[in-house]
Amino acid sequence: MSKVFVNIGLSLDGYMAPEGMTMEHWTTPQYCNWGAKWGALMGWLIRTQYFRENLGFGPGGETGAVNDMARHTMERTGANIMGKRMFEQGEASWPENAPFHTPVYVLTHEKREPWVRPGGTTFHFVNGGPEVALELARAAASDRDVRISGGADVVQQYLNMGVVDELEIALAPVVFGSGRRLFEHLAEPAPRFRVDRVLEGSSATHIRYVRA
Repeated sequence: MSKVFVNIGLSLDGYMAPEGMTMEHWTTPQYCNWGAKWGALMGWLIRTQYFRENLGFGPGGETGAVNDMARHTMERTGANIMGKRMFEQGEASWPENAPFHTPVYVLTHEKREPWVRPGGTTFHFVNGGPEVALELARAAASDRDVRISGGADVVQQYLNMGVVDELEIALAPVVFGSGRRLFEHLAEPAPRFRVDRVLEGSSATHIRYVRA
């Protein structure tokens, strides 16, 4: 059976996203710096050669172990799951050739037909909850793995379900002070993991935890 994994960036104070990173605050002056904060959090990825290739930004970018890790993450993924908030932000900002190249299952109460994008990405809108989305994603992924892409509340739901096999965190040396925390609303007993690998990069420390 395919594995279920999380691969995300995290600030030093435990936030996956800065305050105001929502469609409602896309241009709100008091939150206008969220883009710079997110860029600092994910700079390690944005600068890789693979990221530039995947989004069609042209040649260049950093190579090496972190770049190889980013490529491996995408190549192992056969399906993605995300929440409606993450999808709506991406719908407004992703290029036409969305950067997933797999089926993507969006948890939402909205009924909507699948949205097919160039390059192999199709967004499916799931109204039946996280269990149904995971069942569909496993079937679509076949012998590849299922990535829980975000946001924080969706990751928390799958942690509480006890189905996350691997938790990969890129811990960046930035402090947000507020925003969306990763480790909130977890049920008892909390999921247990052990450290499997640590990769040091210039802009983040990459830690893989596997289920204990």
